[in-house]
Amino acid sequence: MRILVTGGAGFIGANYIYYLKKQHPEDRIICLDKLTYAGNLSTLEPVMHDGNFRFSRTDICDREGVFRLFEEERPDVVVNFAAESHVDRSIESPGIFLQTNIIGTSVLMDASRKYGVSRFHQVSTDEVYGDLPLDRPDLLFTEETPLHTSSPYSSSKAAADLLAMSYWRTYGLPVTVSRCSNNYGPYQFPEKLIPLMIINALSDKPLPVYGQGINVRDWLYVEDHCRAIDLVVRQGTPGEVYNIGGHNEMRNIDIVKMICREVGKPESLITFVTDRKGHDMRYAIDPAKIHAALGWLPETKFEDGLRKTVRWYLDNRAWWETIVSGEYREYYEKMYHNR
Repeated sequence: MRILVTGGAGFIGANYIYYLKKQHPEDRIICLDKLTYAGNLSTLEPVMHDGNFRFSRTDICDREGVFRLFEEERPDVVVNFAAESHVDRSIESPGIFLQTNIIGTSVLMDASRKYGVSRFHQVSTDEVYGDLPLDRPDLLFTEETPLHTSSPYSSSKAAADLLAMSYWRTYGLPVTVSRCSNNYGPYQFPEKLIPLMIINALSDKPLPVYGQGINVRDWLYVEDHCRAIDLVVRQGTPGEVYNIGGHNEMRNIDIVKMICREVGKPESLITFVTDRKGHDMRYAIDPAKIHAALGWLPETKFEDGLRKTVRWYLDNRAWWETIVSGEYREYYEKMYHNR
């Protein structure tokens, strides 16, 4: 197959490309990425000169550029990871989230319609469901849970999901949507919780935790997520939504303490900062549908995945040391200074 992966220089997209190269080396992969602050071309260095791989620096909102790439490559499948994805950034600057996550998705689907792709897969998030109460561990997000967004980011992703499903119903575009829980693993940008805490701890810097750190997330190792997406793309039913969860609910504060133990640093580095506006309390996904339909279950226990992730950041200092500077440092100071 010819697979167009948008946002492939980002965290999950790059891991998906490496998963495809390992599992389906015969497939041609076209990576489209705008290379915003979170897109790092060095992440793709091992495949950049592969004859079955092409990189195109293109904005998914650039209709002319997107259509030109489709005309040249004629992809069979589109997997859309491209998105602005950080909640804090969406609170600061919501407009870019609406542009990229909604308008960009529509451009990709228009091109997919014109060039007759056999599958358009929209990668979404459990944040479109809102949150769950901490005192009801029996409640889980299912594919039937109403959308109830809390931030400009999650609202833009929910809008893209609805738009994708409308293209299935109106135009017959063979769309699937997956909604995942929090991912972690190699190549994750240092603004996210786990890499931020690993990197700060290694440098003996404060570990900023929102509120009391009691917010709960369901954590999914990125390779498990990539395996699930690959199954949905190849075997999933058009017009369906699939929830992808890790069966690993953890409080933020407990994760930070685990990281301290893994890197041999004291918990005294933990610093509690003013909570995020509209901060969701708990996410938890029920992945029963994808298990029943496609046989998928997460394989990585959180403790094992976190240990592998810490080891990766220890072994790949050059990758993240070049990132923790410039725009990211300015953003970091803006987000956490005086909180």
